[in-house]
Amino acid sequence: MITIVDYGMGNLRSVQKSFEFIGKKAVITSDRGKILKSSLVVVPGVGSFNAAMKNLRKLKLIDTILKVVNGGKYFLGLCLGLQILFEYSEEGNSKGLGILKGKVKKFKFKDNLKIPHMGWNNVNLNVPARISGAGRGSPTSDLRKIFKGIECEAYFYFVHSYYVEPEDNNIIASTTDYGIRFASSVFNKNVFATQFHPEKSQRNGLRLLKNYVDYTGN
Repeated sequence: MITIVDYGMGNLRSVQKSFEFIGKKAVITSDRGKILKSSLVVVPGVGSFNAAMKNLRKLKLIDTILKVVNGGKYFLGLCLGLQILFEYSEEGNSKGLGILKGKVKKFKFKDNLKIPHMGWNNVNLNVPARISGAGRGSPTSDLRKIFKGIECEAYFYFVHSYYVEPEDNNIIASTTDYGIRFASSVFNKNVFATQFHPEKSQRNGLRLLKNYVDYTGN
């Protein structure tokens, strides 16, 4: 069962519709029991880091998500769902879930680049790095399966003012350039998460979702 975690942070229905488009049923829920029974848990999100963590605490979902990840079940984080995986965010000086080591930083540019980073941009697969895969093959081959059929430097859709800075560069699955080169997705064991929005990225986004669902066996 695929569940999309409802913690009051945005575009849940559009994510669900994307799964429907690729022929997969995904249930939107905040029920801890259903989430724990899932084989793939999806955490999307639009909005502030502080509000996300506050809502997760209020709904008593922090321990649930930790159990999902630590128990080896597959996890997919989208946009804010990527950022909350880390230890700390500059957005309100807030603590995150701490599943991944590192922090979330704000874009700071001296030139005329606009913040937020919004619109289409290239995603560059980080194949040379020793990505920590889920053990179904070599780390690099696992990552290639997730990005199968997606061209090098393919375009995906972004909307964000903050970016993640992992402590371990080996978990960076892809990078994107916007004033600086930042991690646009990460892959660590049973966790895959993107800064871009697959559900808004048309063909490439739908292909990525299908690839990951197939990779997880759902």
